[in-house]
Amino acid sequence: MRRLNITIIDLVNNKVGQSVYARVMNANFASVMPQSIAVWCEEMGHNVRYICLTGGEDVATEFAEPADIVFIGAFTLSAQLAYAISALYRRQGAVTVLGGPHARCYPDDAARYFDYVLGLTDKTVVADVLSDGASHRPLGRRLGALLQPKEIPGVRARWKFIEAAIAKAPIFKLIPMLGSTGCPYTCNFCIDSVIKFQTLSYDQMRDDLRFLRTKMKHPRVAWHDPNFGVRFEDYLATIEEAAPPGSFDFLAESSLSLLSEPHLQRLKKNGFIAILPGVESWYSMGNKSKSGANTGIDKVRQIADHINTILRYIPFVQTNFVVGLDCDEGPEPFELSKRFHDLAPGAYPAYSLFTSYGRAAPISLDLETSGRVNRVPFHFLNSTRAMNIRPKNYDWSEFFGHVADLITDTHSPSRVAKRFQAASGLMPRSFAVLRSVTNSKPKYYRRMTEELKPGGALRAFFDGESEVLPEFFTDKIRKDLGPLWDELPQGALTHDHLAYSKSAANAPAPAAAAPEEELLPA
Repeated sequence: MRRLNITIIDLVNNKVGQSVYARVMNANFASVMPQSIAVWCEEMGHNVRYICLTGGEDVATEFAEPADIVFIGAFTLSAQLAYAISALYRRQGAVTVLGGPHARCYPDDAARYFDYVLGLTDKTVVADVLSDGASHRPLGRRLGALLQPKEIPGVRARWKFIEAAIAKAPIFKLIPMLGSTGCPYTCNFCIDSVIKFQTLSYDQMRDDLRFLRTKMKHPRVAWHDPNFGVRFEDYLATIEEAAPPGSFDFLAESSLSLLSEPHLQRLKKNGFIAILPGVESWYSMGNKSKSGANTGIDKVRQIADHINTILRYIPFVQTNFVVGLDCDEGPEPFELSKRFHDLAPGAYPAYSLFTSYGRAAPISLDLETSGRVNRVPFHFLNSTRAMNIRPKNYDWSEFFGHVADLITDTHSPSRVAKRFQAASGLMPRSFAVLRSVTNSKPKYYRRMTEELKPGGALRAFFDGESEVLPEFFTDKIRKDLGPLWDELPQGALTHDHLAYSKSAANAPAPAAAAPEEELLPA
């Protein structure tokens, strides 16, 4: 095989241009897999150029260098940007490859704009792409592994690509690490719930932490595991061997069920400064929040008490919620969240809209077949800008009115002041304030509330009465893509929102699955 010139682009933003928050933080959202693919391509003898696209780059300069093959990693919110970049490189004669969550969620749509669309990806899948290396049009070739890779290049192997990403981070510099893949929980709206949980090499984790101590004075590591600490004893023992107390700061996403007080004591001792647990709902999903059968105000009190305990050990806690679930009805879920703010003022609450991401999760199939999924453009599917699932118990305008009221309350000056006072440490306080003062969502949701009142173009689109894409969407996409708007292929603003159910209707019945090991927190 000839030596190829390969460009790998990690889209951590969906637009050309940056907000204040994006300038500070975007480079820290670089993903592990694009960097891993860069390592694998080099190991196979190819020239690799890696770009972490944060939005602040001059795209005319960034994409001017020719390439034989271009890999693009994208979440669904960056799909339109990815499609435009693919078209630009194809026009230059390159073969393009899409990986990441969007490729897994919407492979049928992505195949219209890429030569290859990758599902679960390991080194063998990458080698297959490179050995073929041909263009596949009008529909790209779809490839994927059966399972997540058991081995992924660690920090030592990815270091030069990590350096290239964090060089764009002016203040906070976070090193992405991964200790496990998949998820032990079965939330039917989550892309990881259908992936078998597995841990990666503890020896590699230990080596990477020791390596980082030779490269940075006080590294900050962001664990990209969907649920850090499922094998708590193994993880912490590994960290303790390689990272003496005071030598690292760690950030991780975890479930409340794993955050007992003895675990919190150990996390504090080992430098954990931020934890992002999922609460999800005040009415369901008690297995992750360790709330059992408690719902409503009883769950609010229990979770608030637990969060306040965590804050005694971990200075920054972000609680993650999903609003608009079928169990929600009336103003009560939103009022309960405000009550939670009262009882746990130090927590930073993050609210996601109930969203269907194509093939991402089991629930999407039911939602499509019941006619509840609409055609909201990919650009707005980041779980906070628009909701493509018709709420079961709300009118559209009513729902966004509740959301606007909640988010306005969340980021009000009095809430921000209380959050600042309740937090400890310069970094957690600064981060919490930065996220609130740069947050434009209250204004955005108020506009959505007005636009979605009956009789408007956006309401007709959301209700499926019109297939004409409203200017509300097109104007925003045009602005965000900037000079790349002209590269966007014809038809790329819309997609078949029922593609998953259509393909499932024609698919053969799946074979019975083998029983999997039961996973219990250590």
